[in-house]
Amino acid sequence: MTVEHTCFVYGTLTDPARVEAVVGSADAAHLGPAILDGLHRVEGEYPTLAPGGSVEGSLLAVDDPGLDALDEYEGVDRGLYVRVAVSCSHPEVDADCVWTYVGEPTRLDAAAEWPGDRSFESRVQDGVADCTVVGPRS
Repeated sequence: MTVEHTCFVYGTLTDPARVEAVVGSADAAHLGPAILDGLHRVEGEYPTLAPGGSVEGSLLAVDDPGLDALDEYEGVDRGLYVRVAVSCSHPEVDADCVWTYVGEPTRLDAAAEWPGDRSFESRVQDGVADCTVVGPRS
């Protein structure tokens, strides 16, 4: 498998069967557990993230078609989620950054706030500047 992208996932995509159903014939592999420091999970119609705290999840390696399939699954083109890069210092990842998906709280009926008055994507990009994906804590 050619790993072209690594994603931090924290919801249904932590289930290998769901990943297989979503990415189809694209290459994908779970790389193991991870923690995203700086954001926490918020429940709504679908889970999303909000500033502060941390969230447990896992790392998923995908190729280009796999990333496209994840974007479609997360509704990026419909404005449900935005895909953003976050810093990474996980021992299993060579890259400095990985992707994660953050859902638009009002679209997901989630009690999460991203401060500011710019676009949702811009506020999220500003908000993840100090966030980091790390390995599981002992």
